[in-house]
Amino acid sequence: MAQKEKKIPTKQLIKKRLASIAIFVMMGMLLAYEQPTIEIAWVTAFLLLTIYLFAFEIVDVDVAAMSIMVLLGLTTLLAPIMGLGQGLVDPKHLFDGFSSNAVMSIIAVMIIGAGLDKTGIMTKVAAFILKTGGTSEKRIIPIISSTVAIISSFMQNVGAAALFLPVVSRISARSGLPMSRLLMPMGFCAILGGTVTMVGSSPLILLNDLIQTSNTALPTEQQMEAWGLFSVTPIGLALVATGVIYFVVAGRFVLPTTTKESGTTGSDVMEYFHDLYGIKPSLFEIVVPDDSDLVGKLLGEVESTYSVRAIGVKYSGQESMVGPGSVAYDTEVEGGMVLGFLAAKIHIDTLVDKYDLKKRTELRSFSESLSASKAGIAEVVIPPGSQLIGKSARDVWLRKTYGLSMIAIHRDGETLRSGDHIRSMPFHAGDTLVTHTTWDNLARLENNSNFVVITTEYPREELRPKKVGWAALFFSIALFMVLFTDIRLSIALLTGAVGMILSGVLKIDEAYQAVSWKTVFLLASLIPLGLAVESTGTAKWIADQTLSIVGDMPVWVIQGAVAVLATFFTLVMSNVGATVLLVPLAVNIAIGVGADPAVFALTVAIATSNSFLIPTHQVNALIMGPAGYRVPDFIRAGGVMTILFLVVMMVMMGIFF
Repeated sequence: MAQKEKKIPTKQLIKKRLASIAIFVMMGMLLAYEQPTIEIAWVTAFLLLTIYLFAFEIVDVDVAAMSIMVLLGLTTLLAPIMGLGQGLVDPKHLFDGFSSNAVMSIIAVMIIGAGLDKTGIMTKVAAFILKTGGTSEKRIIPIISSTVAIISSFMQNVGAAALFLPVVSRISARSGLPMSRLLMPMGFCAILGGTVTMVGSSPLILLNDLIQTSNTALPTEQQMEAWGLFSVTPIGLALVATGVIYFVVAGRFVLPTTTKESGTTGSDVMEYFHDLYGIKPSLFEIVVPDDSDLVGKLLGEVESTYSVRAIGVKYSGQESMVGPGSVAYDTEVEGGMVLGFLAAKIHIDTLVDKYDLKKRTELRSFSESLSASKAGIAEVVIPPGSQLIGKSARDVWLRKTYGLSMIAIHRDGETLRSGDHIRSMPFHAGDTLVTHTTWDNLARLENNSNFVVITTEYPREELRPKKVGWAALFFSIALFMVLFTDIRLSIALLTGAVGMILSGVLKIDEAYQAVSWKTVFLLASLIPLGLAVESTGTAKWIADQTLSIVGDMPVWVIQGAVAVLATFFTLVMSNVGATVLLVPLAVNIAIGVGADPAVFALTVAIATSNSFLIPTHQVNALIMGPAGYRVPDFIRAGGVMTILFLVVMMVMMGIFF
């Protein structure tokens, strides 16, 4: 039998083709134009390797960045072999990125965002939106989108989007509007909100550090001033307004209404399962007689064969157990054991008849532990940056470790059920896992960075609403220091973050969990590459080759070309990587045409947020699963948004700068 051909996801195919174009263009520049020095040639080779690793995802992007950093450090040792007089980066400054202003600022922003979320303020936001917007799509979309944009302007946009996923889920359930009509406007405006302040996105936080690095290679009269917190606000607000108006006016034409999307709540969960799977899974309590042929078999094999899911176990003479550690794939069935199953009646009856089991008419052993007040069906999303990406439920012992009994995976608009061997499938970013779990366990998972819980209406412990005052106080202190003092951004933001920890808004472990260490290592590891691009003259060399082609054009055309280039790069690699690589290039192009280099650098940092065409941005990957979006949905809605972004950005920059 012929082996089934492996299908490459559309978004990966598009991304790889764009990356191939970028690599061929840079190789063409090496071969066709003025011969570079050996240092420039090696740095360009590192740039090509970086683009290749990022686009083709040979390894995770943070691992790729760290590998490039280590290779740059090794050039000091290998300099004679490489034909270099010295290493491309001074080893004493190789790890400066980890203590940089940008990296520490990002850590602080993540902690502050987690502190605000811990007070339960998002629940109040959802109630306000429902009260104000009612059930009208044209009223709810601008309220949700503008609110998330404001929040995104002071915290990482993927964090703001993750905070709003449960909010949108609740609004969708209560208003009757499909999540697919709400999540894309919310996600796009979360990205746009990152352009409202200089702390809203990683590229803008990083920009002033890159400007400082570029200044070391510039004469005094050409050196650039750092941008202030609200320098980009007029541009960012115009972009947010454009996004909101776009979806209000054209939403009915570009927003999909998917037939399969996530968003279950406690009230409609069984209807949701019936609509999605054609069955209504029910709880069953099964007693295993001592003489049953089921004795000695592994529970996981039974589940795979009969399409049932074990969610609780009670050994003879012991208390019933549910949640993490209670049931595992390799649990051996024993005589006298009582098992709690979630399954369709037809499947459980088949199992009972096959092995002469006893099916109880009602829950007895699990009447308390599996009651609606203690456990139920929930949905969680695998976010970008989750440590579970690339691993299967069986690899990570999902049920035993995390207490999640997986029923289905919703991926790229398709629902995969237990009969599709879902426990052996590697997780992808944006996957929605439909699971059964205890509510206590689900509440714990809300603080686990490997998951985003989108089921909202379930019994749980209150957060820390009494800490709202402390959270607001330290957020205000941090904001005041950023606005009205000359203290470094990282110190001001860390003041707010540490204040939230000391006041009990967050526990220290929660603060550590709030930080996306993948982002931290990605950013810190790429900074040495940016230093090498600038210090070896590579940026100036590439700029000179570019100017030989477009140098006679008006300045605004060249600036627009830089913006398009940044948009292109951010589709094939991270926005941080694109910023690090392109800011030195933009600065040298601006100097070559007599323009303001700081404005060109800002153009790059803003344009790297123009990532709507395919779901490569973390926010888009996050919302793809819960809403049931497909790549063509992003191309249709994101294509217009990409053009609007470039036009509005260029017009606003022309007016204000």
